[in-house]
Amino acid sequence: MKQEEITQLSLEDLKDRLDNSTEQLEKLILTHKVSPLENPLQIKSLRKTIARLNTELTKRNSQA
Repeated sequence: MKQEEITQLSLEDLKDRLDNSTEQLEKLILTHKVSPLENPLQIKSLRKTIARLNTELTKRNSQA
């Protein structure tokens, strides 16, 4: 997910995406520990997306 897409999300959508992404990351990490993923870079990109979502959420909370 790109930064431009994240800035267009509403606050509720932002929180929902953050929760979903966090759950998805936990599942990916667990799956990767049991048996290696075909593309382990998925974990890296998902972590970056979560960081972007957290950054936008923090930015919006500081403005309010």
